[in-house]
Amino acid sequence: MKFEEYLETLPKNVLSGEDVQLPEKTFREIFKFVDLGKDDVFYHLGCHDERGLQIAKEEFKVKTATGIDNNIEKIKNAQNIINEKDIDVKIIHQNIQESNLSDATVILFWFTDEEIINEMTKKFEKLKPEARIITIWGPLPNYLPNKVNFPYIINKIPFQKAKNLQEQLLAIFGVKCIDFVTAWEFAERYTKSMSGSEIKNDRFLTILQTLIIWINAKELGVTCTEEIPESIRTYIGIMKMHFDIDFEYLLKK
Repeated sequence: MKFEEYLETLPKNVLSGEDVQLPEKTFREIFKFVDLGKDDVFYHLGCHDERGLQIAKEEFKVKTATGIDNNIEKIKNAQNIINEKDIDVKIIHQNIQESNLSDATVILFWFTDEEIINEMTKKFEKLKPEARIITIWGPLPNYLPNKVNFPYIINKIPFQKAKNLQEQLLAIFGVKCIDFVTAWEFAERYTKSMSGSEIKNDRFLTILQTLIIWINAKELGVTCTEEIPESIRTYIGIMKMHFDIDFEYLLKK
């Protein structure tokens, strides 16, 4: 099956990130990277539960920590834990597009829905100067990242416009061109950051992400060579032979 057809077989809530909960180690990595601290007003959009908020408040001592999610069951469960443990954080049942973020200094925003991303980017543009938006894997569309520790990316207000997708992509990876080694390294970073202690599919996910990174770079004309690296051909073959996932057609576009 074609790669896009494979994606269609996955649950929509997995593709959207709706049911993907960040590990606690990832929250700590993100908060250290963004230099979260006592002067910050922190928001986690699409929070799922209270764990990231609790870490932000109790370990990084933020002024306030607020989570917003539109899943009522998750909000109820999180609120019960907050009440039971007497955690000094706030959680709101709301669509993030309707949220008031005017006092935010740091926002964790991890969504894949293009419409939501575009709506929220316009909302973020109105925040106070120096407010930091943290995304995972990709920056906000059309803007250059201010700081990158892949897969974590910071865009700071006011946003810096990218000339094109090529400039944005190379700014994320911090290289002049993308080869197999770069694609693999960054794919592995992403896999490790998303992995829980019991995940069994790390290598499969790393190969998948490596192919996505390199093929996207090729389409944008920022790979280091025109030729397809032997390692890329090998992994495309592995995906076809063992998983019936076809990437070959993407190289012919």
